[in-house]
Amino acid sequence: MNRRTFVSAGMATAFGGGALTQRSRPPRPRPTPQQLAWQRAELAMFVHFTVNTFTDREWGDGTEDPRIFNPTRLDARQWARTARTGGFRTMILTAKHHDGFCLWPTETTNHSVRASPWREGRGDVVREFADACRAEGLGVGLYLSPWDRHEPSYGDSPRYNDVYARQLSELLTRYGPIVEVWFDGANGEGPNGKRQTYDWPRVHGLVRTLQPDALMFSDAGPDIRWIGNERGIAGDPNWCTVDPAAVPYPGIGGDAVIRELQHGDPHGSVWRPGEADVSIRPGWFWHTSEDEKVRTAENLVELYCSSVGRNAGLLLNVPPTSEGLFHATDVARIAEFAERLRTMFATNVAAGARRTASDGGKGDVKTGWVELELAHPATFDMACLQEAIEYGQSVARYSLQAWTGARWTTLARGTTIGHKKLDRFPAVTASRVRLTIDAAVDTPRIADLALYRLT
Repeated sequence: MNRRTFVSAGMATAFGGGALTQRSRPPRPRPTPQQLAWQRAELAMFVHFTVNTFTDREWGDGTEDPRIFNPTRLDARQWARTARTGGFRTMILTAKHHDGFCLWPTETTNHSVRASPWREGRGDVVREFADACRAEGLGVGLYLSPWDRHEPSYGDSPRYNDVYARQLSELLTRYGPIVEVWFDGANGEGPNGKRQTYDWPRVHGLVRTLQPDALMFSDAGPDIRWIGNERGIAGDPNWCTVDPAAVPYPGIGGDAVIRELQHGDPHGSVWRPGEADVSIRPGWFWHTSEDEKVRTAENLVELYCSSVGRNAGLLLNVPPTSEGLFHATDVARIAEFAERLRTMFATNVAAGARRTASDGGKGDVKTGWVELELAHPATFDMACLQEAIEYGQSVARYSLQAWTGARWTTLARGTTIGHKKLDRFPAVTASRVRLTIDAAVDTPRIADLALYRLT
């Protein structure tokens, strides 16, 4: 193959030159501007907070007395500062969990902050949360549980769908721009013994109408998909493209569904990247018994590598205490996590390297290589690979090698790359590194190849 030089570091290189525009078949799915910004943000923080915080339970049953909700020191600005200093770009609040207690003064039920002693019944957690996020430059996200164990109409599908639509409309019209609306498929029997049938087309239509720039998360998207577990671990391979028929609605189960959520589909017809949710504690809500069980900074870094480092977003839950503050241990761990990431990515030893790539000529090219020639030999033990996903995701199999003076030594082999793939390996000293694309579903475009030393 012929060689050609990268125009500049960080600029996408497409093997085969202009092959992308020479095909006659329809282009592969690509992210919307909102999806692209979401993937580049990488980190979001979940905030689980409701009556469960005061009952020491994970799932409320809807019979809780609203008067137990009284966070005497609630400071949403402290939450937002913690997120911002930790490198998070968005926060998502549980505006209503399965217990049905609403953190805003809704007109749909008395089971809300309006019936609590907090702020003498005039408080609005969602308002304070949204204002705090914006004050710290963070995107605002909201979670509205479809399952409602308090609402009497739950299980009477048409009636409850009307209630849910009213609640959703309140959240989407009172609190300014929303960047992510978070749904799940949680579903149980109502007071009438019947299981609720959710009207998802209506729900999605409301979001598109009232917050057209917001992304919707659920098992079935339509914009962001669940990664298939609550451990913060993405699949490998992990495609951003999926077959929408494989996961037709939130809450559907089965091994085939989990495989689709974990791995996506290289031939999927829609762009639906995965979000990996996990809690910093064993539970999703604060429990004093778990104050000594907060994840370490090292473990949070491992979560980053197994989620963001596998082409997914990381949604890390940090629950406020019954006072309404993030616990000091959680705050400290988030700060330590941010510092470790900053140190990890502080020095790219490949910065300024001369870069060359293969050129397969005309037509579709699905294999090739990118080579870095460093100014001086350097020692490294991690590579950060990135595709230019604004053009789609293409790489299906690759290998990374280093020239050690006598031969090419394989450092890592992988499947998908997408927005970001992190490969760690025993430290090696070299002045030349080669990324070989062994298989792809379309013309690959490599945005960057960076090298770091962790140890």
